Amino acid sequence: MIELYINGTKYMIDVDPMTPLLWVIREQVGLTGTKFGCGIAQCGACTVHVNGKSVRSCITPVKAAVGNNVTTIEGITSADGEPHPIQKAWLTEQVPQCGYCQSGQMMTAVELLNQISSPTDSDIDTAMSGVICRCGTYGRIRKGIKTAALAMRSNAEVPDDG
Repeated sequence: MIELYINGTKYMIDVDPMTPLLWVIREQVGLTGTKFGCGIAQCGACTVHVNGKSVRSCITPVKAAVGNNVTTIEGITSADGEPHPIQKAWLTEQVPQCGYCQSGQMMTAVELLNQISSPTDSDIDTAMSGVICRCGTYGRIRKGIKTAALAMRSNAEVPDDG
């Protein structure tokens, strides 16, 4: 049995320690917001946080998460269920098109905003470069990150319309 902490909840999982974390999150725990994209850590759709750092869960063995805090897209909401500013900004700025990559995009953006409260275009491009959006909504992604950053810096609500 493997003991995992995912989004603040303890899980006892009976899997091979080399099972990719992605499949444990999706199949064993039932949190399906984290997506399978390429399976080789190139697209970023499977991005989750382990102790606040972005990792590609499709290639991360579950044993690497033991004793650590794993956060998925479902876990970035506040304790009272309030969406994270990045989630609100994604809606305000109409970022998603097909939406498949968006959980990985948001998880990567959250890590960026936790490190840099007022990211430049260059900061955003560098941080987000490894998360592929097949629909090419990179301009809206950048705008969403800036909208969330402003709201987080000013401790304000993300506006309802872009």
